[in-house]
Amino acid sequence: MKTNIVLTGMPGAGKSTVGVLLAKITAKEFIDTDILIQTRAGKPLQTILDESGYLNLRRIEESVLLTLAVTDHVIATGGSVVYSDAGMRHLSGHGTVVFLDVPLDEVRRRVHDFSTRGIACDPAMTLDDLYAERRPLYLRYADIIIPCGAMTHDAVAAAVIAASGH
Repeated sequence: MKTNIVLTGMPGAGKSTVGVLLAKITAKEFIDTDILIQTRAGKPLQTILDESGYLNLRRIEESVLLTLAVTDHVIATGGSVVYSDAGMRHLSGHGTVVFLDVPLDEVRRRVHDFSTRGIACDPAMTLDDLYAERRPLYLRYADIIIPCGAMTHDAVAAAVIAASGH
């Protein structure tokens, strides 16, 4: 049975904030996979990127995802999670994948520190490029899509609960 709620979406979509709210409301535990990556590597995401590049960060992320074995959790994923088909299949096998769909203009407004935020992408990419590349992947893996650009975090959490039945 799929007991986890797995949140995906662009940087700035509110995955971590909404995830904590969902965990409180549903009495589930909360995991942020970016924090798991940092803990495993012993350094912040941006340091991993600076030292060994975005492809290495994605390899670490996939390894963390594939070893994640939890039930009754809310899982906030990093924005690059959708680059790992194996990781997404693993997550979706144990949870409902929810795409927090935020329009590009809103992502631009929310993400002020694109180049220093620890985002696993080619350094030559712009935020617009990243959005264009990732959005189809989020849609591909989503069980539920929440259009949440203008919604408060509380409203997004309520919408996730209503749509997922958790």
